[in-house]
Amino acid sequence: MIIGLCTIELHLPGNGSLKGKRRVLKSLIARVHREFNVSIAEVDHQDVWQSAVLGVVCVSNGNNYVHGLLTKVVEWIEHNRPDVQVVDFKIEIL
Repeated sequence: MIIGLCTIELHLPGNGSLKGKRRVLKSLIARVHREFNVSIAEVDHQDVWQSAVLGVVCVSNGNNYVHGLLTKVVEWIEHNRPDVQVVDFKIEIL
């Protein structure tokens, strides 16, 4: 069993409240979960208006599949969500 973990640091420019941040992240999290069938949640910077850290996890039996899937999640966010900027991401295979 291979477990893949991707930590994605996001910047939410123009966001002025935690309520606005919640709205953006709730939509993003639901869409990523639906598109890629991965587990995803906000894992850090919960009290910061314009910053968020998401944790994305998947399980499979192949290293290449896990790494490719998590890379596609990051690329999807970069291309389909112009309202958020990917600052950094890290993929770990366990």
